[in-house]
Amino acid sequence: MISGGQHRHHGTLTSRAAAASVATALFLLLLKTFAAWQTGSVAMLGSLADTSLDLVASLVTLFGVRLAATPADFDHRFGHGKAEALAALFQVGIIAVSALLIGWRAVERLIEGERTAHAEYGIAVSLIAMAATLILLAYQGRVIANTGSVAIEADHVHYQSDLLLNLAVIAALSLDQYLGLTGADPLFGVAIALWLVRGAWKASSRAIDQLMDREWPEEKRKRFIEVAGRHPELRGLHDLRTRSSGSLDFVQFHIWVDPDMTVAEAHRVMEEIEQKLHAEFPRMDILIHLDPEGQVDQPGNALVETNLTPIRGPAS
Repeated sequence: MISGGQHRHHGTLTSRAAAASVATALFLLLLKTFAAWQTGSVAMLGSLADTSLDLVASLVTLFGVRLAATPADFDHRFGHGKAEALAALFQVGIIAVSALLIGWRAVERLIEGERTAHAEYGIAVSLIAMAATLILLAYQGRVIANTGSVAIEADHVHYQSDLLLNLAVIAALSLDQYLGLTGADPLFGVAIALWLVRGAWKASSRAIDQLMDREWPEEKRKRFIEVAGRHPELRGLHDLRTRSSGSLDFVQFHIWVDPDMTVAEAHRVMEEIEQKLHAEFPRMDILIHLDPEGQVDQPGNALVETNLTPIRGPAS
């Protein structure tokens, strides 16, 4: 089982990362509002729109990770981890709306043929924004490594795209004002919109997987079985089912043991297997069903795969 202290620690880390995201978005919003007003750049306007929606998304993420960190209760026995996936999907919607607005404005600008102004303001603000974003990304990366938070990961993907947004703004302003390529700014605006759509698609996949209780990746399942199989008294493992919710993993499976074992001996084996698994998979809730070697229960649902995995043959 997941300890309460460990769950609170993960909640603290994700909440701090979400709060840092909110603070960064507020700072960038003020900078880019000034730059968009001074330059009239579509690329900068797109970056401003994205940052405005970043702020909303970051606030929702902050709420989502705090709710996800709430311990399990009578109505939510498996905890509130899926609040993170819901927050991540909200972010995807925000990204998609941002891309649509930027693309629309860029097309209008191409038709109207307007020029940008005061490129130095936009370039300076974009460089400051990149520095602030890099600091946030480094912090988020450490939190993701420690918690596996899907909401912080979606936020991380979004802010990674912000680096390219700011690079695109610098290129657009430079080409438009210093090289006289009048169509560069709106074309970069279109490119930014397309990039945001790509980011939205990537960010949505893991959140949807969690909401649909998708099985772990095959590599992770194989590693799980290998760790469990290290116990010398385990004869087999089957009916392995896995899913993830927020930063936590849930797994249940059946094991084979010597049919002549006492209940106390079999319980000891299960406890030792759990300890080995928790050492390798620290954010995991485990449920083990005990079977005498060779016993395979018929699943209640014909679509459930038996997934029989012998670990070693009968003792000689």
